[in-house]
Amino acid sequence: MAVDEYKIPEAGCCCSQENKDKKTYSVLEIAEILQISKSKAYELCRQPDFKVVRLGRTIRISKASFDNWLNNLL
Repeated sequence: MAVDEYKIPEAGCCCSQENKDKKTYSVLEIAEILQISKSKAYELCRQPDFKVVRLGRTIRISKASFDNWLNNLL
């Protein structure tokens, strides 16, 4: 499944257009997309490949940097 087509279960019915308009992912979204643990997702966020924005205790990962990283793995 392509990253652009990913649907987030908690958000209910998400359309792919809404996901394309997103600029960032949360750590939990990264964990869900990759089907990994939350702690492993936090570990990935410490890699220089991801552009991370910290707002207080909240971490947001640049969708573009994550998508580029994932596409390079495939």
